[in-house]
Amino acid sequence: MQRIPTITAGLLLGVSFATTAHSDLLEDIRTDATFTVGTEARFAPFEYIEDGEIVGYSADIMEHIMPELEGVELIRMDLPWQGILPGLERERFDYVITSVTATPERMERYHLSVPIADATMAILKRAGEEGISSPEDIAGKVAAAQSGSAQLEALEALAAELEEAGTPVEDIRTYTGVDEAYAELGTGRVDVVINSLPNLLEAERTRPDVFEVVGTFGDPVYFSWAGRDDEESASLNAFMDEQIQRLNEDGTLNELQEKWFGGPMDLPLELPAAE
Repeated sequence: MQRIPTITAGLLLGVSFATTAHSDLLEDIRTDATFTVGTEARFAPFEYIEDGEIVGYSADIMEHIMPELEGVELIRMDLPWQGILPGLERERFDYVITSVTATPERMERYHLSVPIADATMAILKRAGEEGISSPEDIAGKVAAAQSGSAQLEALEALAAELEEAGTPVEDIRTYTGVDEAYAELGTGRVDVVINSLPNLLEAERTRPDVFEVVGTFGDPVYFSWAGRDDEESASLNAFMDEQIQRLNEDGTLNELQEKWFGGPMDLPLELPAAE
């Protein structure tokens, strides 16, 4: 298995990763023999740290893609989620390989890859907690989500609907990392956490005595990766889309989904157009 170097956020201080303008980013990556990507390795089972290495569903996908970039070293910069997309725009790295929820706003601003996983919104509560069995039951509760995330936007939209119906949410709390929200749920400081279904199922799987998934809400949503939406990045974006589509069509993604999520996902070969 290819070793994937990790650059933590703490090592970024005093170091500039700014790149110069590229005529063709994919060609430059092959020439320089280095593919630098941004990730948030605190989003199990997609990306997380184990024994000092970034592992998870996305890391396994890259194990199948990197042979197509023979001789190129993959370097993953581990950053807080709040710095991922801004870092991409500032050209601190070439591409984002972390779970980016495909929203219409992001589709306009970045090149989002073809889907890598289901990202439909869901609710997590404490195991055995009575009175929360549907999205509407978060009325009067304290709800939590990761700051700056599409999951927070979904929570705020649901809360607005409940407010209009006369059954408001008591409070919405945000956290830098979703693990902080899970910890607050476990101690009773919040009543529910909103996140994407695969992540909540992982929380429930690893701590079934503490957490329980209530169910999904809203329209189907997908996770993608992301590149800059410019001429220089077009070849890299096309390459990554082709690789993900290949792994979807040949069944590799389903195999990895069985490994990391306990079952396959029915993913389209193209990201649905923003409405």
